[in-house]
Amino acid sequence: MPYKNILYEEKERIAIVTINRPNKLNALNDETINELFDIFGKIKTDDNIWTVIITGSGDRAFVAGADVDELSQLTSNSAEEKMLKGQDLFNRIENLGKPVIAAINGFALGGGCELAMACTLRIASEGTKLGQPETSLGIMPGYGGTQRLPRLIGKGKAMELLLTGEAITAQEAHRIGLVNAIYPKDRLLSSAYELARKIISKSPLSTRAIIEVVNNGLETPFSEALKLEAKLFRILITSDDAQEGLKAFLEKRPPQFKGK
Repeated sequence: MPYKNILYEEKERIAIVTINRPNKLNALNDETINELFDIFGKIKTDDNIWTVIITGSGDRAFVAGADVDELSQLTSNSAEEKMLKGQDLFNRIENLGKPVIAAINGFALGGGCELAMACTLRIASEGTKLGQPETSLGIMPGYGGTQRLPRLIGKGKAMELLLTGEAITAQEAHRIGLVNAIYPKDRLLSSAYELARKIISKSPLSTRAIIEVVNNGLETPFSEALKLEAKLFRILITSDDAQEGLKAFLEKRPPQFKGK
């Protein structure tokens, strides 16, 4: 499908998805949600893509939130349908099986913060603000924010941010573990590429298994998570990538992984 609100490119084995509504601070309207759902479906099945960077167009916002014009027109039924669609998209991103790096280049509020939290890793530029301001609008997060935020930073701090609706700086987000690193704005994308290149130098089978175990393990008893870890380790050890990695280590050379 042709995309109106996102830009897409590939470099090496890295996909770069840019939300491109700068005049709306890259707010997530229905059309953008549908386009993101489509492109991440294609990325999931593309064996040539090993990791993804997602960012926002312009220098003011990653994603400033959901499109308020659309929110103001929702009925009870259409509101739930809209939230479930957004949740499906963010679940697809979280469980893509390929690391997704959010390069947060400005405001990441409401749905934008929820999008970032669905990503595997988050890096932010200086001056970025993150938060869930929905209570100021008389609503609440609906794209998974009430669940991902406490899992990332703990219940107490998450409750504070969710109930007050206050935005926090990139520095505070880094301190509490909401973002992994902070960079000057002019170095954000190059730093995202550098991080992505480190990831694609490893086996994509290993990264996929780790994402699966971490995501599923957080929702299951510890003993069951350990069983899943052992099961996937058993599968990995017989892969071509594992044989190459072990052989390369013994031969003191960089491995050449193929994703097989």
